[in-house]
Amino acid sequence: MILSDPKGGGRPRAIFLMGPTASGKTDLAMALADHLPVELISVDSALVYRGLDIGSAKPSPEELARYPHRLIDICDPSEAYSAGRFREDALRAMGEIAAAGRIPLLVGGTMLYFRALLEGMAQLPEADPAIRAEIEARAEREGWPALHDELAQVDPELAAELHPNHSVRIERGLEVYRLTGKPLSQLRREQARDSVLEHYDVRQLALLPRDRALLHERIALRFQRMLEQGFVDEVRTLRARGDLHPDLPAIRAVGYRQAWQYLEGELSWDEMVAAGIAATRQLAKRQLTWLRRWPNLAGIYAQSDDGRVRKNDEILAEALKFLA
Repeated sequence: MILSDPKGGGRPRAIFLMGPTASGKTDLAMALADHLPVELISVDSALVYRGLDIGSAKPSPEELARYPHRLIDICDPSEAYSAGRFREDALRAMGEIAAAGRIPLLVGGTMLYFRALLEGMAQLPEADPAIRAEIEARAEREGWPALHDELAQVDPELAAELHPNHSVRIERGLEVYRLTGKPLSQLRREQARDSVLEHYDVRQLALLPRDRALLHERIALRFQRMLEQGFVDEVRTLRARGDLHPDLPAIRAVGYRQAWQYLEGELSWDEMVAAGIAATRQLAKRQLTWLRRWPNLAGIYAQSDDGRVRKNDEILAEALKFLA
């Protein structure tokens, strides 16, 4: 594989590997690392946190020893990690990898982070405590879905990206609109700058399900396997620290929120399992919505046209052909 292509203006090559949760993209990235001169960069808003291991499907210590990933375990769960911080960290890592004569391979499912690289970051107003307090008070009275409906009136593009209970981004969207009179999505377009495409020849591919029912089955099986591996004990350890709470981004991560609610006595075991699986399926649905309208993206399907589940070697061969 060429490290830079004259057709790409002589820019160094980079690979973006996306896909919904439980699609197998991490396994594919590690397989690609056996065949290409790549170094892996995680694009995942949960994997950045130390101690969020089982529930985030973090690669095992053995896998990380063989296939090191940058931007894993770089934050304490008490911190809030942002798309802007990810962009800075990822660009630094990409530069170091390219300077060493290798190819950065960014793999993950946090689509907002990929977009931050491709579109740059808008200069948005700082948080306003008074407006946030008012929005949060309304959420207490009316619920976040009602505020999501309000966001859909002023910024339908942003609202379409968000689950009705995605409190942080709903709040930010309404706050920015209150402060500027403009939708956050419009400000991003107006102020986007310094795309990674100006500096790298980026190949983008996604590992996709042809049948969503198969993905749902994989999600359910993976969640059950996480429980067997001690996921609830992992959350119990986080909760026992005493300095973490459900409003932190780490604890709001899919699965962690539901396990925390179980430990708080708000959900029964069966309710927690059902809610965790449902939340993961909703995450996959949002990821697929992003991917359907993602520009310049090549899709690799986990199933053949006749519904047969493809072998890992077949998927790897197609990915290598695309990246050649």
